[in-house]
Amino acid sequence: MSLVKLNIKGISYSQTQNGAYALILSEENGDQKLPIVIGAFEAQSIAIALEKEIMPPRPLTHDLFKTFAIRYDIVVQQVIIHKLLDGVFYSSIICERDGIEEIIDARTSDAIALALRFDAPIFTYKNILDKAGIKTEVEPYKNDLSKKAATVIKQLITSDDKESTISTREDFSKHSLKKLKKMLEDAVNNEEYEKAVSIRDEISKRQ
Repeated sequence: MSLVKLNIKGISYSQTQNGAYALILSEENGDQKLPIVIGAFEAQSIAIALEKEIMPPRPLTHDLFKTFAIRYDIVVQQVIIHKLLDGVFYSSIICERDGIEEIIDARTSDAIALALRFDAPIFTYKNILDKAGIKTEVEPYKNDLSKKAATVIKQLITSDDKESTISTREDFSKHSLKKLKKMLEDAVNNEEYEKAVSIRDEISKRQ
């Protein structure tokens, strides 16, 4: 199976589920996007890594991991999103120490947060991208990562922890397949990626 390199396009706050974020990955040499729903802590960690000028007063968990890895001469070489099961992405962190390669299982959000800190490339398999990716027919999404990262951090700081547990996810099961495809197109065009993920999963159930 061939690997496809992915780039981070940005992070979008969920319009349908409080406390959730959609991490947008894009195919490097193509027009498909891979939205992955992540939690608030992981969104904060990734946003801070994207916004190079923001330094937290104390190390985040992923910063601590990097410091620990460097201290023991461990280098993260790449991250591979290798499996999609029941809407959940599974990833591996490929590390090297003293010329010996190790593969470590990790949550995708954690793996990407570490990849950013080590400037390591992110890959997935073509069959996963074909299954879960969202193809855009419109002009590619242009995003100011620095501005988006700062916005996400501000949302995380000002959010109410009590509200973050409340889910208002829309039920898409009542819609026809034709309508779902139109809703998916509209969600992508409006950059409502977390909503697009839910619609995409409902379409996948019926195919």
